[in-house]
Amino acid sequence: MRPIILVVEDETALVSLLRYNLEKEGFEVLEATDGEEALLVMSERQPDLVLLDWMLPKLSGIEVCRQMRRRSESRNTPIIMLTARGEEGDRIRGLNAGADDYVPKPFSTNELIARIHAVLRRIRPALAEETLAFAGIEMNTATHRVIRGERPVHLGPTEFRLLRFLIEHPKRVFGRDQIIDAVWGHDVYVDDRTVDVHIRRLRKALNGPGEADPIRTVRAAGYALDLPEI
Repeated sequence: MRPIILVVEDETALVSLLRYNLEKEGFEVLEATDGEEALLVMSERQPDLVLLDWMLPKLSGIEVCRQMRRRSESRNTPIIMLTARGEEGDRIRGLNAGADDYVPKPFSTNELIARIHAVLRRIRPALAEETLAFAGIEMNTATHRVIRGERPVHLGPTEFRLLRFLIEHPKRVFGRDQIIDAVWGHDVYVDDRTVDVHIRRLRKALNGPGEADPIRTVRAAGYALDLPEI
């Protein structure tokens, strides 16, 4: 599953340039051309990082940043602000609003991508590594091998994507709709009951004799990978 970058920018040429370079780097790219659209996009599909322009129609980048930090689902989403403003006071204002980094225009796309990787390594380390681990469960995203303790875990492609999504966001509860968007894709119709079927299959594969179930069911809310770290 590729990390998702939301580009919030009203300059069409810059959006095209960013999309090309980010997709070449292996990211999935979402777009929004104004602040209100950005918040709408995030309510439908949560990105792993937001590139946020300061000067936007309808709602400024600073206000988008503030609203993201007030929302539980985006409170910890990394934000890199893109802006022509280069004064120290403006940079401090952006960081105080909740941005994690600040890149003044014009910028090198290579430098920006390096900043993105640095922020993801610092804030969401699971996205920057080939090996993901949680509570004794390890998965290698390059070889598609999963182990729990020393026991190999054999997963189908859907269960692998499901586990990867959960292990990248440990202890966070996700509703079925969020899981469908992340595992199957935003434009694919999947019945809610299909999620439950694959959760059962994942549990069966993960849980050996005497092992605690790492998948927590939250009634009327969804599922979380939630087990005390070993």
